[in-house]
Amino acid sequence: MKRILGAFSLLLATFSTQAQDVYMPYNRDTYHLVDRYQIKHGNQVPNMHTAVRPYGRAEVAELAEISARNAQTAVDEFNSAYLLNDNWNYTDQAQNDSRKPFLKHFYRNTTDLYHVDTEDFVLRVNPVIHFELGLDNESDGVRYINTRGAQLEGSIDNRFGFYFFVGENQARFPEYVTRRIRRDGVVPHEGFWKDFKEDATDFLTARGYLNYALSKHVEIQLGHDRHFIGDGSRSLIYSDYAPPAFFLKLNTKVWKLHYMNLFQELIPVFNRRDELYPKKYMAMHRLGVNITDNFNLGLYEQIIFARGKGRFELQYLNPIIFYRSVEHGLGSPDNALLGGDFRWNILNRVQLYGQVVLDEFVLDEAKSGEGWWGNKFGGQIGAKYIDAFGINNLDLQGEINAIRPYTYQYADEFSNYQHYRQPLAHPIGANLVELVGIVRYQPIPRLNLTAKAIATRYGQDIVTATDTINYGNNVLLSYLDRVSTYGNEIGQGIKTNQVYLDLNASFQLRHNVFLDLKQVVRRTKAQGEAPDYNTSFTSFAFRWNIPQRLHEF
Repeated sequence: MKRILGAFSLLLATFSTQAQDVYMPYNRDTYHLVDRYQIKHGNQVPNMHTAVRPYGRAEVAELAEISARNAQTAVDEFNSAYLLNDNWNYTDQAQNDSRKPFLKHFYRNTTDLYHVDTEDFVLRVNPVIHFELGLDNESDGVRYINTRGAQLEGSIDNRFGFYFFVGENQARFPEYVTRRIRRDGVVPHEGFWKDFKEDATDFLTARGYLNYALSKHVEIQLGHDRHFIGDGSRSLIYSDYAPPAFFLKLNTKVWKLHYMNLFQELIPVFNRRDELYPKKYMAMHRLGVNITDNFNLGLYEQIIFARGKGRFELQYLNPIIFYRSVEHGLGSPDNALLGGDFRWNILNRVQLYGQVVLDEFVLDEAKSGEGWWGNKFGGQIGAKYIDAFGINNLDLQGEINAIRPYTYQYADEFSNYQHYRQPLAHPIGANLVELVGIVRYQPIPRLNLTAKAIATRYGQDIVTATDTINYGNNVLLSYLDRVSTYGNEIGQGIKTNQVYLDLNASFQLRHNVFLDLKQVVRRTKAQGEAPDYNTSFTSFAFRWNIPQRLHEF
């Protein structure tokens, strides 16, 4: 082992490295700015791949420099300056020096509570706060979120990058979120949790990673975090809904290619007991190709598996082999998924995007039209329209998602598509069709207005006091308990129509300090004896260096 470690260290030392690129924390609001300017100016950054998130700070800074040179409105100037200042250690065009540092050492720039910037070492330290109060018509008492924490990041010797986030949380969620907690026994987006006072929760959130530039074009990353694959509001491949998980990631960017390998350790069960939970694993790779400056095509494959008590299948570590062939060679029952995605920017104003995921698929069965249960697949198509109808900083997005019953389910929890009892893709699961509409308008530099409407038709599974009838909606269930082999269609089970409306106004007081006013209206109407729900939730929040907490299900 000593010889292996010594040889590995020597190998790393001989690589010609570049300045390490830490990732910009994934925040849907700030990432919308990146998407906006990638659509407008992406042909000037031809090697940027947007489907694998989070993005590196260096490439965001490069895009922001181009956006700043081409800004035509005060809002775009403000947004470009925000991105440059937020990624100041990867650009020489940031203008964030403070006029009056606090106690000489704090806020020497406008972005960071404390920072160090030397030739060999960069450190950024910031507080994290999320205070939110709200009222929900379905429950009594004030709903709230109380998060306090810290975030730090930086680099060493221009080779190592590091990131760390920790937050202590207490929360009393709206009733529709509490129903999800009671159903699955987990807090959405989070891992281990405890009861706190009356119908509230207490949980700790921690994320962090270390990454190293193996060469100019290859980097390795080890850590505990979330990932997102796709250009849409939803991801049918891999979303940020489930909690962070331990991972090893390889990124290779050369020519027009981006090849990503992701290996993860996942938790298949959760019961809040003081015991060691069993493990399962995921191996994924995705090849993205910028066929033109404006058109990107991605193909991906992944395997979810378990090998007894915490054993990883070493053959899946091969970064360039076809996993399905390995699985067949092993004679294993592992869960394989295949799929693809695309992104097409048109005239620097419109983006078309989409995804397809194949859990299982037999062409003859699909052609027969008999609704075979094993044809488990989903599709997405969407569009973004920047500066819509000639109105500056009015951005529109529309999206359609459809997922057949039993997609993401498997024989047991050790191979199905979930982590910590939470879906790894769509938060509602499967057996659904959905329309998403988003309107974003920034009338003045510091004010962002967002209206979001999500209309979903899905088939609920039937849950009784003694049993659950599996119609293919909940990914936690086993497909061995399916209702029927043939005659399956989207919406089977308890047909449910759901509308989710979210109106949000965010004002940026200073860099990464926000005031939010939010109104959520959620209507769920189900056929038969299943209950209907009508939710109205109004909230006000103060956020500092943390994104909004979204419950869009």
